[in-house]
Amino acid sequence: MSNKNLFAALHSSFVSNADRIAFELTQDASQVSYAQLGELTQRMAQTLLDLEVQSEQRVLVQVGKSVPAVALYLACLQVGAVYVPINTAYTAGEVEYFLGDAEPALFVCDPREEDAFTELASCNVRSLGMDGAGSFGMAASQAVLSKRSAKVATKKSADIAAILYTSGTTGRSKGAMLSHGNLLSNATTLLDYWGWKDSDVLLHALPIFHVHGLFVALHCALLSGTPMLFMPAFDAAEVLPLLSRATVMMGVPTFYSRLLSLPEFDRGSCTNMRLFISGSAPLTEQTFNEFEDRTGQRILERYGMSETLMNTSNPLSGQRVAGTVGFALPGVSARVVNDSGQELMAGDVGVIEVKGPNVFQGYWRMPEKTAEEFRKDGFFITGDLGSMDLEGRVTIVGREKDLVISGGYNVYPKEVERLLDELPSIAESAVIGVPHADFGEAVVAVVVPTGAPVSDADLREALADSLARYKQPKAVFNLEELPRNAMGKVQKAQLRKVHAKLFTG
Repeated sequence: MSNKNLFAALHSSFVSNADRIAFELTQDASQVSYAQLGELTQRMAQTLLDLEVQSEQRVLVQVGKSVPAVALYLACLQVGAVYVPINTAYTAGEVEYFLGDAEPALFVCDPREEDAFTELASCNVRSLGMDGAGSFGMAASQAVLSKRSAKVATKKSADIAAILYTSGTTGRSKGAMLSHGNLLSNATTLLDYWGWKDSDVLLHALPIFHVHGLFVALHCALLSGTPMLFMPAFDAAEVLPLLSRATVMMGVPTFYSRLLSLPEFDRGSCTNMRLFISGSAPLTEQTFNEFEDRTGQRILERYGMSETLMNTSNPLSGQRVAGTVGFALPGVSARVVNDSGQELMAGDVGVIEVKGPNVFQGYWRMPEKTAEEFRKDGFFITGDLGSMDLEGRVTIVGREKDLVISGGYNVYPKEVERLLDELPSIAESAVIGVPHADFGEAVVAVVVPTGAPVSDADLREALADSLARYKQPKAVFNLEELPRNAMGKVQKAQLRKVHAKLFTG
């Protein structure tokens, strides 16, 4: 049986493209070739072996976005360890949970935090800085390469390559176990579906502790041996001049709305670009349409999650419909069902379920929870509410936990948000449900106004003829910006908590 370790495929690409640029760092224009990336990965693999990290043991990582951080991920794959990245914004108290749950053999953190975590953690603790500094980086630079370090651990397709923790907005964070087969199958599917070319240059401005930046963006470039313009973080003003040198950009909706806020962003800015991809949070129809009007290009929206990587995508060639996330990817099955698991008619709203080689192996050390989330026929219950048209095109209306039931009627926040976002007085909105003595739940709108604050009366007048009364917000709150997580998703749980006693005292 051939080795199914994802690194075997990546290493083959590195060797074939040794002289090509892998990364150009936008902060200083320095470049790293695929040969250099391969050597750095080998040194880090040797360092992991020197620290006695064994196959299948977890390596918990909380470091900034950098080439050394990417090499550490690759080194974990190479030696067969399980890579566990966590958000760089997490506090020490939050990290303590992941240390206890993942029980890593090694924790790699920022050099400034190494002393504190050495006292806190029961495992080995090392550090890695943005420039490769820190105790782990220093050890890697001095590592003596051997035949042992050059080996690629033999893995089966179902063996775990990484654990990604869900955001935990509804309770305890769950570790989604992703296998080598999950990662490789999804990456090769996307390369084909999105028509990746040898001449492509990826503008990479996403964080790398999440599916989008780590697995979708990085894998597409690394497996094809194509270069990346590697940004430490997204900045619209810095992205703008880089578009003339890139061909593909992957981003969250906020990236595109911030580009549109620049008066100089226009059709001429994008003449070299062939593909703009959006995901990780819903893209509003307003942003989709404004982007097309300004640039002549239609953003390609797709749908994925930590547990499944990518599920659906609008087509590369063919109609990309605003407000939809396209069709199930090749090899992936998708359906929309009711509470009993019965498949619904086209157009009906229900829970989206998916099945395919992209779907994870289960939740880390949570067999009961894993069993709850899968149907007997192998379909994974995503918890996302949506519909599917006769052609198979999927539209998402929100998370099941975000559904508002007011007076016994279902209110899908996405439907209300679409109408609110079309109003000239509102830049963006979030619709939530909060407890109400008479209705069970009341619809509440939290908005970012474009000018003067938006009042309850303003919304009643604007929505009177376009939305049933029970769907109309019973209160509106104005914010300068909506609370979001690192991937741009609005934190509705936080908003619900803030306004929980609005009608109940």
